[in-house]
Amino acid sequence: MKNLCLLTYLKKEIQKPSNKEQVIDFYNEATEDYSFWSKDLNMHFGYFVPFKTCVFRRAGMLNEMNRAVFERLQIKNKKKHIVDLGCGMGGSIRYGIAKYPKVAITGLTITPFQVEKGNELLKSSRGTILNRDYTNTCFPENSFEGAMAIESLCHSGCSTEALQETYRILKPGSTFVIADAFTKKDVNEMNPLAKYTYRSLCESWSLESLANIHRVKADLEKLGFKNIKVQNIWYRVAPSVLHVPFTISGFILKKLFKKEPLKTESMKNLKGSFAALLSSLSLKSFGYYIITATK
Repeated sequence: MKNLCLLTYLKKEIQKPSNKEQVIDFYNEATEDYSFWSKDLNMHFGYFVPFKTCVFRRAGMLNEMNRAVFERLQIKNKKKHIVDLGCGMGGSIRYGIAKYPKVAITGLTITPFQVEKGNELLKSSRGTILNRDYTNTCFPENSFEGAMAIESLCHSGCSTEALQETYRILKPGSTFVIADAFTKKDVNEMNPLAKYTYRSLCESWSLESLANIHRVKADLEKLGFKNIKVQNIWYRVAPSVLHVPFTISGFILKKLFKKEPLKTESMKNLKGSFAALLSSLSLKSFGYYIITATK
């Protein structure tokens, strides 16, 4: 009996999709949710600035996050080729090429649906989306003058491999900007609420893990990045996080009212949104950071 149970367990583990497959499936099915979140398909949280953005206007905060990232890339009015690691539907790419007339941006995603539909939305020769893994891009060394990753490296746990590959494809003197959620301590050191929040975030949004901010900073240093700046901006992000459960709930109610089938991914999004709110109750364990580093 024990052997039979073991064989059943092993069979389930073998058949269980990899994290990469789960990410592809999630975004293939959940993009409709994100179009409800942002007409520009900005698949990330916002950045609140008092007297500049309004807490009730999500679109303004989402684009302000784009602005904050591009500002740190120090593009100014120069010709630069930027890589967007995990670009989603290309919302940030469209913002960048509209804001900076001399910049070219190549986006990477492992989701075929995002490649096809994202490229349809890009109406400029300066922007393109490729079906590539940011841990193994196949680009030559020193290919880009900048790299950005907005809430995408979390799908790999902000792995050392992803950071190393980014370092490899950047030209010397180029800037790397990450905007994402991180943990402040190891999971085994968290209280029960924080542990539950961590598990819910990872399971709901197909995250391999939420990386420890101290480990990521140490990795960047070991890889050779210089001028590393780590800024916790959770208070800037919090107003847009408050929009999530209401937006997702509204989306689900709309589907139910129309008697349309509700996808599993929509329910996962709803669960993840409440987990994101719970993270604000565990600020000793979680933070949302913008990291800048120079090769």
